[in-house]
Amino acid sequence: MKKRIMVVEDESIVRLDLTMMLEEAGYDVVGQAGNGEKAVEQAFLLKPDLIIMDIKMPKLNGLKASEIISKKNNTPILLLTAYSQREYIDKAKQANIMGYLVKPVNEASLIPAVEIALRQAENANAFREQVESMNQQLNERKIVEKAKGILMKKFNMPEDDAFKKMRKISMNKQVTLENVAKRIILKYNA
Repeated sequence: MKKRIMVVEDESIVRLDLTMMLEEAGYDVVGQAGNGEKAVEQAFLLKPDLIIMDIKMPKLNGLKASEIISKKNNTPILLLTAYSQREYIDKAKQANIMGYLVKPVNEASLIPAVEIALRQAENANAFREQVESMNQQLNERKIVEKAKGILMKKFNMPEDDAFKKMRKISMNKQVTLENVAKRIILKYNA
């Protein structure tokens, strides 16, 4: 499936040039914007796989637009600028900024930067999902441990027996161990 890219650049000639290079390389340019406000609107509407965003733009600059987009979406952003000044580089070191290209941009620099940004975004998403999964497992474990502790205290039973009882209820009622634990907590933790 083609990767969906949005191009945000206030100079229409540069925007057109970037779009053509991307489409020739097999990418789907799903949106274009000439200022930061439109970029934010379109990013939320189109949900592209990558945004290529100029830093210096009217109404809302690319760094501010990137910041707004990053707070709501995990869309990776590749910054584009005519300036390679340190202040811009430092400001660009925020969440979903995956790279930085200095104009003029040619296909030889654009396409590898896009490919790397997309790969880094995939890796970041996989890592984020793994962390979320581990946090969920940890929370489930905490609930089970709390319920087990309640059973041990309430019925004066060893830890192993409390766990076996919960597991047996889970199997008999065909519900998750976490649901059994939540019911125990609700019932006995008043």
